[in-house]
Amino acid sequence: MAVYTEVTDEELSDFIGQYDVGRLLSFKGIAEGVENSNFLVHTDKASFILTLYEKRVNPDDLPYFLNLLQHLAAKGLSCPTPVASKSGKLLGTLAERPAALVTFLEGMWVKRPRVEHCGELGKSMAELHIDGRDYDGFRKNALDVSGWRPLFEQCGDRSDSVLPGLTAELSTELEHLEKVWPSDLPGGVIHADLFPDNVFFLGDELSGLIDFYFACNDAFAYDIAICLNAWCFEQDLSFNVTKARALLKGYSGVRPLNEAEYEALPILCRGAALRFLLTRLYDWLSVPPGALVTPKDPMEYVKKLRFHQTVSSTEAYGLER
Repeated sequence: MAVYTEVTDEELSDFIGQYDVGRLLSFKGIAEGVENSNFLVHTDKASFILTLYEKRVNPDDLPYFLNLLQHLAAKGLSCPTPVASKSGKLLGTLAERPAALVTFLEGMWVKRPRVEHCGELGKSMAELHIDGRDYDGFRKNALDVSGWRPLFEQCGDRSDSVLPGLTAELSTELEHLEKVWPSDLPGGVIHADLFPDNVFFLGDELSGLIDFYFACNDAFAYDIAICLNAWCFEQDLSFNVTKARALLKGYSGVRPLNEAEYEALPILCRGAALRFLLTRLYDWLSVPPGALVTPKDPMEYVKKLRFHQTVSSTEAYGLER
């Protein structure tokens, strides 16, 4: 369920009237997504996505996200473009929630990405990194290496209820990554959540990137590591090196990795796996009784982390120097 705040016809009609987007014809809630309330809005001119930002989103971060989308769209990247109101504002208020209207992107996400999809993702991610280099906004990654220990400590010994011995395993891994985590890699704006459901395709052609609400400033290669975890494991959690090779080839064909990034990739993949393991673990252990949303199983990322722990060289991911 992704509509947490209900909106009346009258409220929405008044809100749409603040924009030069035509007359409201219809709207409906969008079931996918877990952070905010989303609606598909049709007017007599076009279709749009309306997002109401719920309590988990820091309102102070919204200008960074919306201005970034506007910046990237102006550069030619296919992503939702915020629509300014008649008074020139990108952010409004609806049902006592911060709200924004963005353009609608055609396409759908693929549940079983193929090699071709991975290659297209790599290209588009590199274009995002290049297009965002002159964006003057800054947002620290709240879930970088410095944010993992507080998550781990909140889970505590309860982690062993998911898997016996998991607390000690995570403690050892966290201590290792804190010691070896690279700090001098090329960086700038990253998406930080480019899972398949945030990438739209029309056939095999990538049609757009969506959901930039984890975007931040961090190492470019960390974004690549997140995608290797999200796109290159099969349903049985075996690693598909052919998909990884396509993703990395697509990326490096647009923005080649330097030597430091190449060497750091196995560590970054371990860190990306630990980051999503910890957030999933925290959510898994924190579900209130009767909750409507089922949290994602952290065991998926336990297995991915263990795979990356066996990797000693980036060549294992299919990328040669």
